[in-house]
Amino acid sequence: MNLAVDGFDTFVATGGRPLDPALPAIVFLHGAGFDHTIWALPARWFAHHGHGVLAPDLPGHGRSKGAALASIGDLAGWCARLLDAAGIARARLVGHSMGALIALEAAARHPDRVAGITLIGAAASMKVSPDLLGAADANHHDAVDMVSIWGFGYRAGLGGSQSPGLWMLGGGERVLERTAPGVLHNDLAACNAYDGALAAAAKVSCPATLILGQRDMMTPLKSGLQLADAITHARRVVLPGAGHMMMTERPDDVLAALTS
Repeated sequence: MNLAVDGFDTFVATGGRPLDPALPAIVFLHGAGFDHTIWALPARWFAHHGHGVLAPDLPGHGRSKGAALASIGDLAGWCARLLDAAGIARARLVGHSMGALIALEAAARHPDRVAGITLIGAAASMKVSPDLLGAADANHHDAVDMVSIWGFGYRAGLGGSQSPGLWMLGGGERVLERTAPGVLHNDLAACNAYDGALAAAAKVSCPATLILGQRDMMTPLKSGLQLADAITHARRVVLPGAGHMMMTERPDDVLAALTS
């Protein structure tokens, strides 16, 4: 469905069921350069198990109009306005990578709107390689290659997807290749510039879970655990052998962590 947020059409996947704002709400926030498609499995599961699901394409991504927003703070504010547009007072936020930073910042800024957060592939700091930033700024395919090679764990390169027949690296690359010029650089620059994760973590008052990959090269496990330590009573789930793209690499394990 489409919602008007800040005057722009925003595409929101609802997991295969019409959104019912009266149900417990859950919002899935994608990472840099991606879109709602990464949430296909969990969005469908929650929509068919008593939840109202919102899996938006962030501004300038996927099917959503408007320019990509330049900072994590701007995106956290946009998230609250998305809830307004959907008629939802309070929701659980689930974010991956950049989406995890958005969820974290939104929980700190809008505690009355956030019932809980689940941060997947998150870290206390998300500094981005200058080579990656430069390639993304030039809209060069090297940026897609670097995100894919560093993003997917070692096992993903060998195959063995839990979804039979799925080429994990190739699927990720095709999504990134569809991203409009400049959007991937915008997102990576926003992550690189954001230095408020630990301060935001200290303000989180809702239940929090972090799902972390043991072999994540984009957001290393050590930094993810540092972020978890900064959130009071945060639950930690570490997926052995997993890289950064856990929804693709380990969809069953991620869903189990989300529903437990």
